[in-house]
Amino acid sequence: MTMNVRNLFPSATGGVELFDEFFESGLEESVSPFLTPESRGWGKNIGLKSSLVSAFLLLFAFVFSFVPGQESLSNLLLLLTYFLAGIPALISSIEDIFDLEINIDVLMTLAAFLSVLIGSGKEGALLLVLFSFSGAMETAVRTKAKGAISSLKKLAPQKAYVVQPDGTLVPRSVKDIAAGTQIHVKAGEVVPLDGTVTAGASSVNLVHLTGENLPLTRDVGDTVPAGGRNLEGALTLTVTHTSSDSTLARIIQLVTQAQESKPKLQRWFDTLSNRYAMTIIGLACLFALALPWFFNISYLGNEGSIYRSLAFLIAASPCALIIAIPIAYLSAVSCCAKQGILLKGGMILDSLAKCQTIAMDKTGTLTTGELTCLEMLTEGNQETFLSIAYALERSAVHPIAQAITNFAQTKGILPASITDFHSIPGYGLEGKFEGKEVRIGNADWLLPDTDQVREIKERGEIVTVLRVGEEYALFRFRDLLRANIVPTLEKLKNKWGMRLLMLTGDHEASARRIAEEAGLTEYYADLRPENKLAYISKEENLAMVGDGINDAPALARASVGISMGKVGSTSAIDASDIVFLQDNIELLEWLVKKSHQVVRIVKQNVTIAAAAILVATLPALLGWIPLWMAVVLHEGGTVIVGLNALRLLGKK
Repeated sequence: MTMNVRNLFPSATGGVELFDEFFESGLEESVSPFLTPESRGWGKNIGLKSSLVSAFLLLFAFVFSFVPGQESLSNLLLLLTYFLAGIPALISSIEDIFDLEINIDVLMTLAAFLSVLIGSGKEGALLLVLFSFSGAMETAVRTKAKGAISSLKKLAPQKAYVVQPDGTLVPRSVKDIAAGTQIHVKAGEVVPLDGTVTAGASSVNLVHLTGENLPLTRDVGDTVPAGGRNLEGALTLTVTHTSSDSTLARIIQLVTQAQESKPKLQRWFDTLSNRYAMTIIGLACLFALALPWFFNISYLGNEGSIYRSLAFLIAASPCALIIAIPIAYLSAVSCCAKQGILLKGGMILDSLAKCQTIAMDKTGTLTTGELTCLEMLTEGNQETFLSIAYALERSAVHPIAQAITNFAQTKGILPASITDFHSIPGYGLEGKFEGKEVRIGNADWLLPDTDQVREIKERGEIVTVLRVGEEYALFRFRDLLRANIVPTLEKLKNKWGMRLLMLTGDHEASARRIAEEAGLTEYYADLRPENKLAYISKEENLAMVGDGINDAPALARASVGISMGKVGSTSAIDASDIVFLQDNIELLEWLVKKSHQVVRIVKQNVTIAAAAILVATLPALLGWIPLWMAVVLHEGGTVIVGLNALRLLGKK
C-alpha cells in the first residue's frame, strides 16, 4: 500500500498544504507542515521571543550582580544571554568571514565579544540583545509580508479533472498536469489551465483577463485561457500551458519581486555598508594602537585605548542607518498586502509619492466590469416579454442573465411559465411559451445586421435579443462606474493636487459619458495601445491605472503602473508595478497617502540614525562616555527607527 505522506500534515490555515508549496513560499518555520498544531505556537516569531528572553536574562544578571554572594548566578545568566543572543550572530558572522564579506553584522559581533576581553561583558551582552531585537523586528515584518501575500494561492483552482482513456474523470493537482493532457471543465467552474476546446461549447467569461464585459462563445478549436469562468456547457480542453505559466504563477513572481527588490537608497547603503565596516574596523585597530602615543593613556582598562576603540567601533556602526530603510519599506509592503495591494518593491512607493498625474483606463478600471440592464426595447407587451426573458435567464450564470434577472426583479415582474426549456451553449437559451418558440441570446444569432442593434453597439453598449415568434425585444446593458470611485478621484484632486485623466479605446460618446459621471475634465478616446504608449511616454512622474492587454505597454512605460488583480489581464499584471488584488481601486488615495508617509518616515529614520552616530562617536573615542552608554546610544537609535518604521503597519 502506497501512502502520500504529504497529505498527512494540515497547513496552518486548516487545509492541506504540500511540502513543496511550503518551501517555495518562504514562510517562517512555524507554519511548516512538519509541525503539529501544538508546536506551531512555540515556533512563531522565534527570533523575537529569543530576543525578549535574552533581555530578561540580561536584566536579572545585572540585578544579581549587585546582590552579595550572587556573582556566580549573575555570570551564569550573562553566559545564557551570550548563548541565546550571541551564538546565532557569531555563526552568521563566521559564515560571512568565510565568504570574505566583512559587513555590519561582523562588525557588531566582533565588538560584542571583544568587550568581554576588557571586562565589559554586560555592555557586550546589551549590544547583542539590542542588535538581536532589531534583527528580529525586521524578520517579523518580512514574515508578515510573506504571510499576507501567500494567501494568493487561493485565487486559482488547485486541481483539474483529467479525462482518462475510458472517459472517467480523475482529479489531479494542476502542478502535475503536462501540456497535451485532456481536462474536463464543468459549467460554473474556473478554467484551471490554458487549453484548446476539443469537445463541447459554452460561454466563457474572460472579463478578468481581457477587460471585456461580454462573455465569449467557445467552441471546438477555440482557445480558453486559465482563469476564465465557464458559464454554461461542459468543455473538454487539451492543455497548452502548464501551471507555471498561469496567472497565479505570474502573481507569485510579483510577490518574490516585492520581497527581493530594494529601493535605490537602500541599495546604495547595502553597497556602502561593506566598505564602511572595513573602514571602521581598520580605524578602531588604528586608534587602539595609536592613542597611547598621542594621549597619556594606557592600552588596557576602562580609560585605555582598547576600551575607547571598542566604544568608537560600536558607536560608529551604522546599524540603525542600515535597518532604518528596509524596515520602513517592509512595513509598508506588509500593510499594503493586508489591504489587498501587491507591490513589486519599496522603490515603487518612492516613485508614487513623486507622481503628479494619474491616467486611468475606463472599462474595468473606472467602471465595475459588471453589466447592468438599462432598458428593454420592444413593440410587444413589455411585461410579457420581460416575464419570458426572466423565466429563460433566471437559472443561467451568464452575466447578461444576472443583469436581466435583477432588472425583472426590480420591476416586480414574475417569471412566465416556460416549457421545453434547454440551453444552446455559447449562443443562448430557448423554450416554448403558450405554444410559441421563444429564444434569447446573441444578437448575431437572433437578429443580425439591423440598424437598431448596430446603433446600440456603436454607443459602446452591449445588446442581447429576445425573440417570441416573429416579434423581438432588445435589452441594453452598460458597465457602470465603481461605487466609490468618484469620492476617491475627488480626494486625489483636492487633497493631493493631482491631475487626473482618462485614456480609453472606447468611442468618444461612451468616453465622454463616463468622464462626466466621474468628474474628469480631461479624457482621450479611440486610443489604440500604441496611442496610449505614445501619450504616457511624453509625461514624467505619471502613474497609469489599467486592466487590459491593451494597457500593458503604457503600464510598463509609466513611472508607476497599477493594474487590477481580478479583471486585469496577465499582460497588465506583468507590466505593472502595483496590483490591486481585489480590484479595490477606491484605495488608490489611501495608497498615495501611504507613499508620502513612507518617504516622511524614511527621512525621519535616516536623521535619527545619523544623529545617533554623530552624537556617540567622538565622545566615545575621547573617553567622555563609557562603553555601555555607546551601546545604548547606538542600539537605542536602532530600536527607535525600528519602532518608528512599524508605524507604517497601521491602516491610516
